[in-house]
Amino acid sequence: MKVIVVGCTHAGTAAVSQMLVTNPDLDVEVYERHDNISFLSCGISLYLDGRVQRLEDMFYSSPEALRKLGAHVHVKHDVLKIDAKRQTVVVEDLINKDVETIHYDRLVMTTGSTVIVPPLKGIDSRRVLLCKDYDQAKQIYKTAEENKHITIVGAGYVGVELAESYASTEHVVSLFQNHKQILVHSVDQMLSENITQRLVDHDVDVHLHERVTGFSADPDGDGILVETDSGRYPTDLAIVATGFVPNTGLLSGQVDMLPNGAILTNDYMQSSDPHIFAAGDACAVHFNPTNENLYAPLASTAVRQGTLVGLNLLTPTLKYMGTQSTSAMEIFGSTLATTGSTLAHAQKQGIDAATATYEGNYRPAYMPSTAKLTIALVYDRDSRRILGGQLLCEHEVAQSANTLSVCIQNKNTIDDLAFVDMLFQPNYDEPFNYLNQVAQIAVAQEQQRGRKTPKNSDQAASEL
Repeated sequence: MKVIVVGCTHAGTAAVSQMLVTNPDLDVEVYERHDNISFLSCGISLYLDGRVQRLEDMFYSSPEALRKLGAHVHVKHDVLKIDAKRQTVVVEDLINKDVETIHYDRLVMTTGSTVIVPPLKGIDSRRVLLCKDYDQAKQIYKTAEENKHITIVGAGYVGVELAESYASTEHVVSLFQNHKQILVHSVDQMLSENITQRLVDHDVDVHLHERVTGFSADPDGDGILVETDSGRYPTDLAIVATGFVPNTGLLSGQVDMLPNGAILTNDYMQSSDPHIFAAGDACAVHFNPTNENLYAPLASTAVRQGTLVGLNLLTPTLKYMGTQSTSAMEIFGSTLATTGSTLAHAQKQGIDAATATYEGNYRPAYMPSTAKLTIALVYDRDSRRILGGQLLCEHEVAQSANTLSVCIQNKNTIDDLAFVDMLFQPNYDEPFNYLNQVAQIAVAQEQQRGRKTPKNSDQAASEL
């Protein structure tokens, strides 16, 4: 059986590895337009501030490793066209310019995503850079070494991480965000304001609710002007980090997609065309907290989905569980960890949601040291189900987001979390773990509002 894999991203690498372990006799052809595979773009900020010394260490696989498994890996090859009806692809060798048409029995679409390039005047300037792949990372590092003032457009995870990295390396940093808060898809207003203040305290010039409209040459120097709806600001270098869009144009009109081009799949990562599978940034996810399909590109999701493609390619074997989009970042020595839905997103989906907030030490004050921990727990007031969580602490609390992710996956309630068994040891936490405590706060809130049990508890009990 001929399997063609288009794009050797995180998802593609995982899919190829798994399918050849599961079915070693497959004829697997991999086409990748770059000369490398499996680059961890989340490591760019670590490289920029010196925590990672070699950008090359951000690769965790190679074409040679996949070839040893039995795959035929073609780097510097670009797929120009996919004909789903004929089950063919047209491929160009970018070195010698040869073009050929190849038939497939199964196609795996793991083309990843590209940075959203807003239609801004002057965005093609050599002083305006994008941030996603290995070559872009090398260019950013080299250019930033030669420029003092860095302006970042977009304050999602990538933009905030870049701002933190440059602020830690004695650059002058400006950060522009069109929304009224940073990290709008990850945290609610309270923690957003907290992190914004940390950026300001480290001399990052944060511009909120200010839309960048273009770039132009600076008449007073060698840099450029960042033009916004409120003014013009000189800078040496601008980095655009305005989000990502799935790279799926080759299948446009041939499989079902979200409006932004993310491929919709069934529980076995199969598209609406049974011969075509998709995974990673090229496809949608099922977001469990609000029970919807949406676009949420993450490397962890890509690896899981790619592995599922490898398992399910010939026979439906293991279902996709959906995601909580759990993630974390370090911001000036503190850990921000998030999972599930924000309050704003849950309410936008029509859920009667609320937030419980815990602010206290992560372990007893009598210990030699401790640190303040802030948790926002989002829950559905009707069912009392946990929908999301956000944690911020100078102590490493990222694994607690994983715990909350499991709670959301299993549809646990605030009542479950309030008294579930968790360890107590003064080195690590209080007699009631902080996750217990924030859930207890949520339960108390609902009691004060006159809701001691789920709104539909009688119905739920009758179904057990």
